[in-house]
Amino acid sequence: MSTASQSHRDELLQRYMSQHRLKSTRQRSLIIDTFFDLHGHYTVEDLWARVRSKDPKVSVATVYRTMKLLCDCGLAHARNFGDGQTRYEAAAGRHHHDHLICTRCGLIIEFENDRIEALQEAVARRHGFHVLSHKMELYGLCRDCQRATSQPAHG
Repeated sequence: MSTASQSHRDELLQRYMSQHRLKSTRQRSLIIDTFFDLHGHYTVEDLWARVRSKDPKVSVATVYRTMKLLCDCGLAHARNFGDGQTRYEAAAGRHHHDHLICTRCGLIIEFENDRIEALQEAVARRHGFHVLSHKMELYGLCRDCQRATSQPAHG
């Protein structure tokens, strides 16, 4: 993350915390820094495991509250890809992207496609609709899982 985007993130977070009379704590800062050092989609439990390696006293409840804070102030997105697990990804400084989700192994592939975005805008315009946000998730089998399911069983 660039220094400018990190500065913007910190400013947004401080403003939100001040408006909501929330305290900045060492544990909260550790969770936030750890989250933004990661790239991808992580559950609270994934994040908690990483944070606990640095501070074993951090509770899972503190991680949940901190991720809710990041979502509420617009710095993270909570995503549910149909497997009952909520995963979080950073929102700040990222281009809009969509997801391919493997229903067998859970692989998540991010992609961007300008033609798809333009088509969605055209459809909305045609219906007189103003889009505020959107997400596209395509579910199926990744390349490896397709190969695994097409292999004859040995035994």
